[in-house]
Amino acid sequence: MSQNIALITGASRGLGGAMAEVLTARGWHVVAVARTVGGLEELDDRIKSRRQPGGGEVTLAPMDITNDDAMRHLCLSIYERWGKVDLWVHAAIHAAPLSPAGHVDAKDLDKSIATNVRATGILIPMVEPLLRASESGTALFFDDPRAGEKFFAAYGSTKAAQIALARSWQAETARTGPRVEIVTPKPMPTATRARFFPGEDRARLTPTHDEARRLADLL
Repeated sequence: MSQNIALITGASRGLGGAMAEVLTARGWHVVAVARTVGGLEELDDRIKSRRQPGGGEVTLAPMDITNDDAMRHLCLSIYERWGKVDLWVHAAIHAAPLSPAGHVDAKDLDKSIATNVRATGILIPMVEPLLRASESGTALFFDDPRAGEKFFAAYGSTKAAQIALARSWQAETARTGPRVEIVTPKPMPTATRARFFPGEDRARLTPTHDEARRLADLL
């Protein structure tokens, strides 16, 4: 039986990193994509320190998902090595600082559009053939419905646009595949959430690895 292959974009920390750890513990080979080399190396160290017999491995891919050529080369390399992707977890996000709509920083807005919207729209046609090559190819997106909330103009609008892309893909492939899943994770003590809610009692939040295990079970 061929090994299950997961591509995780935004894998160095948060829910993406937790999904990488959970999947490798279950024998998957994870291709972990993130901009931060240090974060990926720390992920690799955690996976290696907890590896059990039969556990999977991780391939580190330090690159920016907004770099079309780099992502195209990565997808080609995955095809040449494994011929497929069984699961794509798209956890990469740019969380712009909270700001009134009338004071949104242009650079933050541009980066939000590039990372949250454009990169998603470019990646879907790149990854789809790899998912179709799998008998059970699945793409997983994480919704965070903040559109229209006070001070979430840049993040909320671009996150909503990202999910709109995913929902269109989901509707288009409902009969033919690949399977597209869109879930709203439970609130977790991630760095992104800490930026949005700095005074929150993090002890009340769902541990990130617990949520990753729950989602992996659903898949």
